[in-house]
Amino acid sequence: MTTVKRKPVFVKVDQLKPGTSGHTLIVKVVSSNPVIVNKPRGARSLSALSQPSRPPRIAECLVGDDTGCIYFTARNEQVDIMTPGATVILRNAKIDMFKCAMRLAVDKWGRIEVTEPADYEVKENNNLSLVEYELVNAE
Repeated sequence: MTTVKRKPVFVKVDQLKPGTSGHTLIVKVVSSNPVIVNKPRGARSLSALSQPSRPPRIAECLVGDDTGCIYFTARNEQVDIMTPGATVILRNAKIDMFKCAMRLAVDKWGRIEVTEPADYEVKENNNLSLVEYELVNAE
């Protein structure tokens, strides 16, 4: 039995909504800023006892297209791919909420690929990560 792959449906940045996932989009990396992660002492796993654990590498990257921009949280190897000026395809990306604001992320189920440079200017004056959302109970 062969599995038929679905053609990806590409979305634009301004179509992203809180709590959604499975997005495929092409974005340009505007900036990438490393985040210093301080792990609390005593938070070691069993495997970390045998070898010193390296703290996870995280970078906050501003990515976008011609409709808007959003912060992308790059982790470990993703940090090396997300260089300013690069155009990347984010596959199976999801929206995480961080301090009531949207953040784009790609977890182990997704993929980041470098692609041909896009020929558009990133619309930086429409930053979806600057929109604050309020948690409302649907009762």
